Amino acid sequence: MDRLLSIEAFVRVAETGNFARAAEQLGVTRSVISHRIQQLEEFINAPLFHRSTRHVRLSEVGETYYKECADMVAGFNALTEHMREQRAKPTGKLRVQMLPGFAIGHFAKLLAEFTELYPDIEVDVIVNDRVVDPIEEGFDVTFQMFPPLAETLIERKLFSVRRLFCAAPEYIERHGAPGHPAQLLEHKIALYEGYPSRNKWQFSRGDEVVELSLPGHVRSNSVHVLRDYAAMAAGLTCLPTLVASEALVSGTLVPILTDYSLSSFNFSAVFPATQRRALKVRTLIDFLVERITEQPAWDQPLLERGWIR
Repeated sequence: MDRLLSIEAFVRVAETGNFARAAEQLGVTRSVISHRIQQLEEFINAPLFHRSTRHVRLSEVGETYYKECADMVAGFNALTEHMREQRAKPTGKLRVQMLPGFAIGHFAKLLAEFTELYPDIEVDVIVNDRVVDPIEEGFDVTFQMFPPLAETLIERKLFSVRRLFCAAPEYIERHGAPGHPAQLLEHKIALYEGYPSRNKWQFSRGDEVVELSLPGHVRSNSVHVLRDYAAMAAGLTCLPTLVASEALVSGTLVPILTDYSLSSFNFSAVFPATQRRALKVRTLIDFLVERITEQPAWDQPLLERGWIR
């Protein structure tokens, strides 16, 4: 028995909860994975999983064993990557999922610089706003606002996602601007359906805290659609500043309720624990952290105008 291969198979099955998916990720057949797990169970003389026709879950022994094995696999991968790093630049395919709000209008410039610096890394970028388990769907890293779905995932913050309510000047001329958050209910509102806080909104001004549930006359999973909808003077919307900044600075949109602060979210890289020292993953995340400060370029003109804090 090759213990390292068996342990790696065990860790993949534990993380994906699926023998077939683990086999696909490791590039072997399902029977090979089953055989390696069986050998490992015989070696430690204990079952690692509870199996049914539909589910695979860790046994009590398996849960304890997994923590040590995951660290072992991560350590081995880190050592391998470290030795490769001593002799060459990072290489290989990097499969990434990213939210459209950042991918469109911001990521391409950074990606062009990254691929120029690291030509031996192939980057496969999937753009959508689904919250996924990168292990289950085979991503090396995902960039999202929601916290990780599982304890086997690691989160590293890149920047804060600030938000502003805004509207076209023509809309304000016709309908007026709300002076208090409660007055939002008197207006036609278009909302993004993917915020972690869902329909709950909290506005803060000094000691004043206003909590609202906003129904939204229009809802979309695209902040770009909402931005363009608001620019047509059709209603108010709440946008992340990374999407709204240019329109606000140009005057296409005007900010509303700037005396109040909305809660912000973390835009983070989320990746499997076994990838935490992988050279290609670390290289991309370190590159983005270095290029994007806590006060990103799109927020700086809004901070100077006092529209956000």
